[in-house]
Amino acid sequence: MNAQDYVDLVKIGYGRTFQNTFEEVPGDTQVQSVEADLTLPIVLNENHALISGLSYSRNHLQLAPNTTFVSLYSTTLKVGWAATYNEFWSSTLVLLPKIASDYENITGDDFYLGGFGLLKYQKKENLIYRFGAYGSQEAFGFFTTPIIGWYYLSENQKFEMDVSLPIATDINYRLGMVTLGLDYYGIGRSFNLTTTSDPDVYVDLSSLEFATYIQYNAFNRQVLLRGKFGYSSNNYEVYQQGETIDLGLSAFSFGDDRTRLNPVINGGFFLKFEAIYRFQITTND
Repeated sequence: MNAQDYVDLVKIGYGRTFQNTFEEVPGDTQVQSVEADLTLPIVLNENHALISGLSYSRNHLQLAPNTTFVSLYSTTLKVGWAATYNEFWSSTLVLLPKIASDYENITGDDFYLGGFGLLKYQKKENLIYRFGAYGSQEAFGFFTTPIIGWYYLSENQKFEMDVSLPIATDINYRLGMVTLGLDYYGIGRSFNLTTTSDPDVYVDLSSLEFATYIQYNAFNRQVLLRGKFGYSSNNYEVYQQGETIDLGLSAFSFGDDRTRLNPVINGGFFLKFEAIYRFQITTND
């Protein structure tokens, strides 16, 4: 048994919040999300592999009361390198160039470059520690966060923890064909808006999602069908282009004197459905 001996090649999701109210003003909106992620590792030899792939997302909502719905799109290319140095140490480096906007009039302002690096230490056969960092140049400035985490699989292969703080956590327990789990995802990102009137603006999205899920494990756990219920504190902040912060570090913003152009959007409960195609590197029964 080896820790995390699989790769999720395809992941597709659709979600919708029940209601997001606007703070201090009447009105509410709903947020519809569509996500798709493709990962294609290319094995060069037993110690090295290229990482390629593409991810896509669409968020559909009102940014202020009594306004038309807008769609915020993001398409990210994944290009990277995975290396194994010995039985204990390995690393992953991935560049993440993306185009994020309403996709109405795509220009250079819609292009952002990010990436992450991870150093992994295999403490035990079923336990891996991770250390690294994520960074991205966004419309609001440079955002970065350290990554500290681990992957653990119990001896009976039923209990699993996949933790990369402060970005993502997935804790689950398998009961035969069904898996029960808890997960969290949080990160900062931005979208250029081109369809609004002057001044040119962008959306600064602070994303925090907490959910429970039930998952059906089909075809020897290669196809996972997941239903999620949770709470999202996603806040879509609108600012004028050119207004930036000095630095975004994890949940903190330094040098932020921007003037927000829309009311605060409160969080809300959501439902989400996901389908995952998982490739098992080895067979574990």
